[in-house]
Amino acid sequence: MADFQNKVAFITGAAHGQGRAVALALAGEGASIVAFDLAKPMAYPGYALGSESELDGLKREVETLGSQCMTAQGDVRRDEDIVHAVDAAVARFGRIDILFNNAGICAYGLAHELPEDEWDAMIDINLKGAWLVARRVIPVMIRQQSGVIINNSSIAGLRGMNRLSHYAASKWGLVGLTKSWAIELAPHSIRVNSIHPTGVNTPMNDGLAALEGTTTQEIAERSAGNLLPVPWVEPEDVSAMVLYLASDKARYVTGAQFVLDAGLLTR
Repeated sequence: MADFQNKVAFITGAAHGQGRAVALALAGEGASIVAFDLAKPMAYPGYALGSESELDGLKREVETLGSQCMTAQGDVRRDEDIVHAVDAAVARFGRIDILFNNAGICAYGLAHELPEDEWDAMIDINLKGAWLVARRVIPVMIRQQSGVIINNSSIAGLRGMNRLSHYAASKWGLVGLTKSWAIELAPHSIRVNSIHPTGVNTPMNDGLAALEGTTTQEIAERSAGNLLPVPWVEPEDVSAMVLYLASDKARYVTGAQFVLDAGLLTR
């Protein structure tokens, strides 16, 4: 509790999956939550994303845990949505201590067959969106002279991926942002790290399976190939890593990549 009491966490893509798990884990340790999510369907990638009802349900769950939650429906590609959410968070809580850049999409396609708008959507949401959000949160952290930013990359940010070059490019880009921001923000006592999960048991797996006309198990095995005999890790495994990196236990950890891959990259 000591690590997160009176702390405020701004989480993108918070309505379901990894973002929701992290929000609940931080709330369970006393943090107030700013839950930012598009919370409506998009034509691309075409599978179900977080919904408004899930965002509302998250708020209720956080409050049941005894923490405060402010929801903000918006698009990480729209600066006005981000500014509105950040300003509202600061007006209500007075600070932002943790930014979990989690919003992201995934979809398959060969590089030479990808329509330009699909490439742009992947890069704009997964990579540019992280920068757009951080650009508005970082000044708040600089005023505080403290803060932690955690970028949710992927094993795809550390290797090549078949039929996922646009996804891999976006996730490799997050590593570059992480290392560069760590250099820029260290003088302000702001730490920046990235996490790199293998496949995670979230609704995204179901969405990808539906798009491919296959099963979540087959999607996990094709995309990953974990060394440990599991098809994926759980959202709670991700939240445990985020809690460590956001806490004072990791007070001297910055500019680093933390792998949660069930041994995949060892192959």
